[in-house]
Amino acid sequence: MDRLKPSYLVVGHLNKPHGTKGEMFVWSLTDHPGDTFAPGVILWVGDDTGSFPDPTWPSLVVQEARPFRKGFLLRVEGVEDREAAEELQGRYILRPTEELAALEEGEVFYHQLLGMRVLTVEGEEIGKIVEVYGIRPADLLEVRGPGKTHFIPLLDSLVREMDPEGGTMVIDPPEGLLDL
Repeated sequence: MDRLKPSYLVVGHLNKPHGTKGEMFVWSLTDHPGDTFAPGVILWVGDDTGSFPDPTWPSLVVQEARPFRKGFLLRVEGVEDREAAEELQGRYILRPTEELAALEEGEVFYHQLLGMRVLTVEGEEIGKIVEVYGIRPADLLEVRGPGKTHFIPLLDSLVREMDPEGGTMVIDPPEGLLDL
């Protein structure tokens, strides 16, 4: 079963212009910013949903990127002044899924978790994952079940099995976690 395999994934958010020569501050939304914000990489301006390239914008070819505070300062071809950078402010940028770095053993993309059925090791169905919150110290899964919503940390100590293709996750929750 090939579940939710989008053609593009969001890799950053164009937060605001920086300076007067078209440079933009971007929040990185990828675990591999060095591969994504590198000279020559082609990025796409997302549509209103952030799911597909906006057909009204050309592709953005990275000229230069450098770390800055908690993000990057990005220069792309064709954006030469502050006014052009302002037009992109607030937009998400995408990259084709097939161009992203391969996942490590046991890693999944967030979109693969959405809709996944969560079961206990005893076979009790808890519900389906409806949201993933990227927080520290562990990502938090919002699992909606019949009559109750659970918030379950995504920890190796809890997750016993994960089958992204089959759409299931088996957890061994500590006593009381599902009573919260």
